Amino acid sequence: MLILGLTGSIGMGKSTTADVFRKKGIDVLDADEVVHSLYEGTAVDEINAVFSGTSVDGKIDRQKLSAALAQDPSGFQRLESIVHPLVRAAQSEFLHQQKANGARMAVLEIPLLFETGGEARVDVVIVVSASPDTQEKRVLERPGMTIEKLEQLLARQVPDDEKRARADFVVDTDLSPQESAEQITDILAQVTDRKGEAFEQFWR
Repeated sequence: MLILGLTGSIGMGKSTTADVFRKKGIDVLDADEVVHSLYEGTAVDEINAVFSGTSVDGKIDRQKLSAALAQDPSGFQRLESIVHPLVRAAQSEFLHQQKANGARMAVLEIPLLFETGGEARVDVVIVVSASPDTQEKRVLERPGMTIEKLEQLLARQVPDDEKRARADFVVDTDLSPQESAEQITDILAQVTDRKGEAFEQFWR
């Protein structure tokens, strides 16, 4: 089974790209969705113990957590030490299920793929990218987003040009949706006969 790692900075179009893979019959596990579920279940007590007052009605309030991290940026490492092992466990479960189902390919959508060393645990790295102007426009359309928040997020991420340089393939989402989808079709054509090694090496 070939494991595709899908990544890109905030606002680059990862979710739209992931949907194209799904439409082509390739299952995708979104690390952000896993984190959302952890914030409503498994990780709540541990996070609230470290960041007191961030839990509301049994769920982590993301705005309260963001405020706590803004006051103490060193808290990111403590948060990641709680969340990342749980995300990895969910990814492992997903991949084992895909393997059991006989899937030839599976996609791990991981925003912080390079930042967490995740590129070593996939067979192919696909970076979703767009121009800085497009990225800023998309992000600022999100509720509650500001330039300051965007800059804070980007400061913790590997720069886009470096991601592009380290990628096996780049999907340009400045293009039309159809043109972006055609890029994915081309990528799949190039990797369809490639033998995956990451599962046996890192996920067994």
